[in-house]
Amino acid sequence: MDAAFTAEQDEIRRTLRELLAERCGPGEVRSAVRTAHGYDATLWRQLSQELGLPGLTLTQEYGGAGCGPVEHAVACEETGRALLPSPLLATAVLAAPLIAAVGTEAQRTALLPRIAAGELTAALAVPGGSLSAALGLTGDTTGGAWAGGGRAGGVQARQGAQGWRLYGEAAQVLDGHSAGLLLVAAHAGGFPRSRTLLFLVRADEAAGLVRTRQTSLDETRSPARVELRDTAAELLGADDTADAAGPSGALAAVGRTAAVALAAEAVGAAASALDRTVAYVKAREQFGRAVGSFQAVKHRLADLYVRVQAARSAVYYAAWDPAAGGLALAQALEALRITTAEAVQLHGGIGFTWEHEAHLYFKRAAGDELLFGPVHRLRDHAAEQAGFFTPDVRGRGRGQGTGPAARVEVAV
Repeated sequence: MDAAFTAEQDEIRRTLRELLAERCGPGEVRSAVRTAHGYDATLWRQLSQELGLPGLTLTQEYGGAGCGPVEHAVACEETGRALLPSPLLATAVLAAPLIAAVGTEAQRTALLPRIAAGELTAALAVPGGSLSAALGLTGDTTGGAWAGGGRAGGVQARQGAQGWRLYGEAAQVLDGHSAGLLLVAAHAGGFPRSRTLLFLVRADEAAGLVRTRQTSLDETRSPARVELRDTAAELLGADDTADAAGPSGALAAVGRTAAVALAAEAVGAAASALDRTVAYVKAREQFGRAVGSFQAVKHRLADLYVRVQAARSAVYYAAWDPAAGGLALAQALEALRITTAEAVQLHGGIGFTWEHEAHLYFKRAAGDELLFGPVHRLRDHAAEQAGFFTPDVRGRGRGQGTGPAARVEVAV
């Protein structure tokens, strides 16, 4: 593993940082999230057409740049620094890899070049209210429980003479109110032998599709409730190749790479919040001297710097080894939460006002942990996957017991 960034990766970082510093300051972020789309459509077109951001990791065969996970992490770190409101997460991180992994050649050819060009946005609609469980970050994707479960739970799919029809609803669909294409997880095959499959719903053609944008703590993420009322859909992939496990394996694989992208965003946001706080305490004076000159403040900022840098190291290790994505995400979300909370306090009285930019970062920290965490569940699931709690022949785990007391001891 070579930890040094290449010239191309440094150029991606420099170009994005300069553009976003010019076009995506705190004032522009607040203006963008209040539009109908929830983001600046003009800036998104510029990022797509000039920088190829949504197609960064797609292969050149489908109009992408063919870059790797490290380049993607670099880009996501910069979008996180600016708290960029955009369809990047829903479209390029979640939906596009699923289409590439599960879709037929005809579906990939029809959809991925449009996504890479920024002409089409997409969203993953998962019933059950837990996107992190669906991506295998906080739970096991096998069995389909993440998709609602039960006779009437989740979204139901029925195949008729005119194709597939969907019934049900999904809440907290990122960018679900504005995406041109929805990837919907639905139960097919009847109860109790149902299996969970992914379906394509084209928003501009689908009758019976009702989408409602929801209010969220973090305005830079735009969730929506999606209702499907006898809505026409197309199966993602070929029916004769869909196995009994459904898309569980593909979702888990996408979850690992998505964890790296989310962790990179969190690290970028934490680093930006820390930089802004350092600049503030250098300029703010109290008792005739800069606040940043007090030893207690220096110690707090030094601790935050170490925490952010450790999280950044975890992110780029996970970009090299996606199996570590869940742990990297946990560390990055924790670093973001602690850093933004300290940023609010170190800004003093002005930091506690809702209008101050520190709250944009604080809300991103809280919102991301609600959507993709919490941190302790990310770590617990990573430990389960690693076999940490698997008993050996003597009835004990790897250095620990397997009961509740052992879990508490490990968490502490």
